[in-house]
Amino acid sequence: MISGMTDDLERKKRLVAAWRGAERALSRSLLEPTVGELLAELTAAADEGQDEPADLYGDGVVTRLERRVAELLGMEDAAFFPSGTMAQQVALRCWAGRTGNPVVALHPMSHPERWEGGAVSLVSGLRTAAVTDEPRQPTASEVRELAEPFGTLMLELPLRDAGFLLPSWEELEELVEAGRERDAVIHFDGARLWESTRWFGRGLPEIAGLADSVYVSLYKSLGGISGACLAGPATLIAEARVWRHRYGGQVFRQFPQALSGLAGLERELPMLPSYVAQAGVVAEALRSAFAAAGVPWFRINPEVPHTHQFQVWLPYEAERLTEAGLRQAEETGTVLFRRWHPQGPAGLAMTELEVTRPGLSWTPDDVTEATKAFLARL
Repeated sequence: MISGMTDDLERKKRLVAAWRGAERALSRSLLEPTVGELLAELTAAADEGQDEPADLYGDGVVTRLERRVAELLGMEDAAFFPSGTMAQQVALRCWAGRTGNPVVALHPMSHPERWEGGAVSLVSGLRTAAVTDEPRQPTASEVRELAEPFGTLMLELPLRDAGFLLPSWEELEELVEAGRERDAVIHFDGARLWESTRWFGRGLPEIAGLADSVYVSLYKSLGGISGACLAGPATLIAEARVWRHRYGGQVFRQFPQALSGLAGLERELPMLPSYVAQAGVVAEALRSAFAAAGVPWFRINPEVPHTHQFQVWLPYEAERLTEAGLRQAEETGTVLFRRWHPQGPAGLAMTELEVTRPGLSWTPDDVTEATKAFLARL
């Protein structure tokens, strides 16, 4: 057990060292920054407000962040939370109290079902009902035909584990309408909602305006230190602040997270549409490169990325693929793929590809050459 943990730690150190030393990458991993680098970014973010009093239990700069998020989403109010898990649990709990129905209709691949340790039931005392088992967004007909009553319809936008998938705008409107026909409130798990505007062809206020409440992350696309915001009607957010305290989220000092969140809104939010467009270029170049190389089977999911993140599937063992990507980074200074994970039938592996600022300069030829170098190391 200890030997295995040591091996994993050494592998992680080797991966991070290779990624940090690489000259070219499509994005930078959250594992790469050092404490010193993050502190330097935080100091830069605070340049204009160095004399501003530090927050106490969420006032000051935290209030400024909350107002900015509410404004961007077109909501009455927003509350900062130390984690998205807490924000989501509080939102669903508050809505259950208001509707009188503890059932949350959602996709079984959504974050509360897969990545929150069963907190919906164990902590919040709620129950979930699966709208569909298919690895895609649910349909309006599936919402209408769900056998049992539910108080909240939760939609994860995009649905990360299915490939960062979004419905079309018309499908989203129909989903919301179907939920309201069932007398349910609508909650968006919008951890990555920021990058959905290009796909929907709508601004953030119009997208968020379909829901009764929205949770957004401050680090998953914005590059902040941590934290999340829950936005919605003023009365809901007032109640959410009470539950935030009860859940242990009323932290004494939160200015580092608030400052980095504000910086991310300023720096990254305007860039996200260009990242999404470039992800489409990269996905198409990968598809062409795999086909030209005669790879026996591959999958780009979705074929046209809905956001700046998408899945790549290959018919090799995950460890072999991760090692090939690591050697490529060490030997050529280029990072194309990072870590791969076993998925689906035996012998298949999947990785998530993200395109951010470093990837904007990549041409289709760059992607082709990097793909050839990667495949040569398998």
